[in-house]
Amino acid sequence: MQKINKFFAHKIFKILKWAFLILFAIILSAFIVLVIFRTVYFFKMDKVNAEVAKIHATKLQLSDVMGDSLPPDPGEEGNQTIHGIDFNHNGIRDDVEVAIFKEYPNSAKTRAVLLQYALTLQLELTLPLLTTETATALVEDNESRANKCLWNLSSRSDIKKFLVDMDKYDKFVSNLQFNTDQRIKANENFYKYVRSYSMSHDGCDIDLSKLPN
Repeated sequence: MQKINKFFAHKIFKILKWAFLILFAIILSAFIVLVIFRTVYFFKMDKVNAEVAKIHATKLQLSDVMGDSLPPDPGEEGNQTIHGIDFNHNGIRDDVEVAIFKEYPNSAKTRAVLLQYALTLQLELTLPLLTTETATALVEDNESRANKCLWNLSSRSDIKKFLVDMDKYDKFVSNLQFNTDQRIKANENFYKYVRSYSMSHDGCDIDLSKLPN
């Protein structure tokens, strides 16, 4: 009887030992997965936060408004890709930039407003890291500032005229910016990532009162 009890005790010990080892392996595996997940998550969030900081720091420069390095018109070559050509590396697509200067050669104020709007719309097409956080930050900060800046091109004393003017300027830049099926689809895809947001309190990147005209 004593031998039988020892046999069962030994069996139970082995079962408990293996059960413990299996449980330990499961806990260890879960811990490793959690560590990997958190590492990947925080690495991604570091990249997202860095991209959001770049978005907030992207602003129109006075040299762009004055045409200090105005690029040549790329023609049809500029429509071969979604990003297009940005020869002077100012964040504004060259064909759009040239078109704004051609339409408003004598008004730095109008160019400043429309170039800021074009810069924002181009960001929506070229955002390196497209996530809910980056897309929402771009709309909340840059796009809302660009929209508010547009208000400077018309007086709100006549609301009907104001709305007509806003629609005219918006369509002028938007039609230039989203001039291919690829770009239209890319912009639609961008807005799928946008969540609820608040409007920025800021407006134009350039102090319009300091411009010559």
